[in-house]
Amino acid sequence: MSRVRLLVMNAALGPLDYRVPDGMAVQHGSVVVAPLGPRQVTGIVWEEDRLPAQSVPEAKLRPLLAVLDVPPIRAELRRLIEWTADYYIASLASVARMVIASGGALRGPAMMTEYRLSGGLPERLTPQRQAALEALEGEQATIRELAGIAGVSEGLLRGLVNQGVLEPVEVDVDRPYPRASAGHAMVDLNTDQQRVAARLVEAVREAKFAPFLLDGVTGSGKTETYFEALAEALKANRQTLVLLPEIALTEAFLSRFESRFGAAPIVWHSSLKSTERRRAWRAIASGEAQVVVGARSALFLPYANLGLIVVDEAHEISFKQEDGVRYNARDVAVMRAHFEGLPVVLASATPALESLHMADSGIYEKLVLPSRYGGAELPVIKLINLIEEQPGRGAWIAAPLRTALEDRLAKGEQSLLFLNRRGYAPLTLCRNCGHRYQCPNCSAWLVEHRLSKRLACHHCGHETAPPEKCAECGEPDCLVACGPGVERIADEVAEILPEARVAVVTSDTLGSPEKAAEFVAMAEAKAIDVIVGTQLVTKGFHFPELTLVGVIDADLGLEGGDLRAAERTYQQVAQVAGRAGRGSKPGEVMIQTRHPEAPVIAALEAGDRDAFYEAETESRRHAGAPPFGRWAAIVVSAEDDREAREAANRIGDTRPHLDDVMILGPAPAPLALLRNRYRYRLLLNAKRTANLQAVIRDWLAKVQHPPGVRVGVDIDPYSFV
Repeated sequence: MSRVRLLVMNAALGPLDYRVPDGMAVQHGSVVVAPLGPRQVTGIVWEEDRLPAQSVPEAKLRPLLAVLDVPPIRAELRRLIEWTADYYIASLASVARMVIASGGALRGPAMMTEYRLSGGLPERLTPQRQAALEALEGEQATIRELAGIAGVSEGLLRGLVNQGVLEPVEVDVDRPYPRASAGHAMVDLNTDQQRVAARLVEAVREAKFAPFLLDGVTGSGKTETYFEALAEALKANRQTLVLLPEIALTEAFLSRFESRFGAAPIVWHSSLKSTERRRAWRAIASGEAQVVVGARSALFLPYANLGLIVVDEAHEISFKQEDGVRYNARDVAVMRAHFEGLPVVLASATPALESLHMADSGIYEKLVLPSRYGGAELPVIKLINLIEEQPGRGAWIAAPLRTALEDRLAKGEQSLLFLNRRGYAPLTLCRNCGHRYQCPNCSAWLVEHRLSKRLACHHCGHETAPPEKCAECGEPDCLVACGPGVERIADEVAEILPEARVAVVTSDTLGSPEKAAEFVAMAEAKAIDVIVGTQLVTKGFHFPELTLVGVIDADLGLEGGDLRAAERTYQQVAQVAGRAGRGSKPGEVMIQTRHPEAPVIAALEAGDRDAFYEAETESRRHAGAPPFGRWAAIVVSAEDDREAREAANRIGDTRPHLDDVMILGPAPAPLALLRNRYRYRLLLNAKRTANLQAVIRDWLAKVQHPPGVRVGVDIDPYSFV
């Protein structure tokens, strides 16, 4: 190749042509460094016929500077990049940046210095040094990482290095990971699990595209079942990717994986340190990585020899990226399996309606686990009508649920209370003048968090200390908390059961895999009596002694005009209900509601998932909603409200008039101010016959905007704020 076309990692530039110097070997997919003015840019060598650009004479081409020491990006992954960019109306560069997600990984082999205890003692053993020595026993890491482990300053540790108490160790940054073994520990599967596992193992052996919907009730052992397919991939020296919806689930999954396969998988998520990301990326690209467990971004890593993809809890909305490239990892996982030619498993106890429709249409193969593993029974579900059983003034737990909590504590069993609302209260106001505390950057109320003594915005992250007096009228000690959050429910539990050990489980309290592991260990050791949590507790946790689940406000998710509200409510409540009675003791679920007649609540009480999905399917069919129609949102934003409104109106004025696409708006977005940007939205509802992406591209290409205006497109949106 004497000249090449590069996809550079800057969406504003477009493809660029370069000359290949004599003696430099490149191929399609090579990751290279090229000059751009006085700067250097990273790019991927692409096929010219797939990446049109202006023709540049050979004499004007600048030479490439270097080919980076990483395997070329495979053709199958390049096709996935193209498909994702086309489907979600994103730039190729923004998708490709997710593939080259670790700049450090591109720099080639490297050594680094880590430190460990030498066995010596410091000249003066202060209490702080003594505590550090105890915390660092058996540890080896960088000074910064050791300081975090010991909870001391880096300066204190550097002093210990100078005294020889910590000794340096040169290590290979890309040292191999421990190897997993397919036959390390075998698991007894029941008849249903054996049937499903045999089909998945067969699909891995066939090594061709095969999408599966693994539909199993909560506690049916879906993980152990797809582990058999994973073991088959290990035997064939093929890589496996397991996608999880939340980082907090990772530690519990890792311990189950290590028990089964004798070594931990490679982990990929946003909390990794840069050295960990580099090591993982290079192991994945070289083929050394056997199994990768990660959040949605792990989907775009450059696997050398992928043989299986599993999307666990595939119904979860956290698989949908809400900024940058707005992709749905569940759907992109199926497309990656298609391009790579391998099986993909979507596992869930409450599948998305779209996934069920694909299975009913014969596009996905449906595998069913109809009963719980080991003879455990599904819990009994009871409704508490809050109109008839009103909690007392300032209380949120009705009498029947209070009695059940007292009963479980007396028996030494665990309970879980679910409310999908973080913090202490969703609204804080002044009892004197009624002033409501609102985020200065968003059109959202500040949420009181008493555990951290802050008022916080859950949209932009703004935090402030609770004021000593009202900002509006100056009245001191006047703040009133309105409505419940999980912290307020935890306080009420402490009043009802003062001797109970209560844990609040949210993304605030379980912000890292380590904290999640600590929570799981405490719950399994029966050091927690009552868990009070948000949607985080609905996923993947298995506590045999947990026999009571209480849903504080089942109606909460039905508010706010979310077009998938009923489905999402059913999934959340059914999933949290599935935490009860997973061991030998029977479980009970009590759902507090003001609308027991609502179809979704009635279906939960009856345990009739199929009836709910049938009714929801007909409702979607009538509305032309997914999977029978398609949605897209166009969000226009700017720091100046007038500028955003005028830009949205310009787009609205040039809308196409088509029989198979209905366009609504523009109108202020429900969250009209977000991170100091004013937002307007247009919503598109299209028939399946419409080429929605082409319509949007042609439409938006005709409209020019000032530099401060951003126009974002969300295909198949899940959030409508």
